[in-house]
Amino acid sequence: MFVDRVGRLPAGDTAPLYQQLQRMLRSAIERQVLAPDEALPPERDLANAYNVSRVTVRKALDGLVDARLLTRRQGAGTFVAARVEKNFATISSFTEDMHSRGRVPHSEWLARTEGTVAPEEAMALGLSPGSQVYRFTRIRYADGVSMALEYATVPASSLPGLDAVTESLYDALGADRPVRVLQRFRAVLFTDEQAELLNIDRNSAGLEIERRGYTQDGRTVEFTKSWYRGDAYDFVAELNVPPAS
Repeated sequence: MFVDRVGRLPAGDTAPLYQQLQRMLRSAIERQVLAPDEALPPERDLANAYNVSRVTVRKALDGLVDARLLTRRQGAGTFVAARVEKNFATISSFTEDMHSRGRVPHSEWLARTEGTVAPEEAMALGLSPGSQVYRFTRIRYADGVSMALEYATVPASSLPGLDAVTESLYDALGADRPVRVLQRFRAVLFTDEQAELLNIDRNSAGLEIERRGYTQDGRTVEFTKSWYRGDAYDFVAELNVPPAS
């Protein structure tokens, strides 16, 4: 039976039921207990199997669909995506990634500015000197816990304005949403200023991620640098990055 393969909801877990179900399904997909292209039981059957409402099941599945771990086929049902990768390699936003993990994301904005492209940004984005860009600086949270500092730069031509970005940059980019990314990872120690912003201890270890996103026609539409705290974001351990020293 499906429950015997995937598991039962953990006893004593105080998280919302949809988060518990979502985390369990995600784990089963990543461990390939649920195989690529495998069909999930109908939502009604899942609700009965786990003694939850269909609304709970739909909410759990929606986050996994957003993270591209599941796909819905009209008239056929819900299936495990044909190609499943860990979220640090897939083209998902922070918001989508946190939803897929059953967590509630939000951001604290530090700055949203428009200006002339800087040399490093021009090289990363392939822009000419004098080009206009939008810069977004914020602290990312999940379930009220600080997760990362994020500094993103995008060509001004890719957005209607600074206010277009509310929670998800990728949603705001719309047709210019990246379809391919190049990411570089580096273990770091946080500076005093970074540690203060994240409300963590000085010299805490973390992970610096530099990310460039490319559109279907090959344009670079995103240049983002993020600093994730090592004790809060569980894919840091999955990367097998050596600790900062």
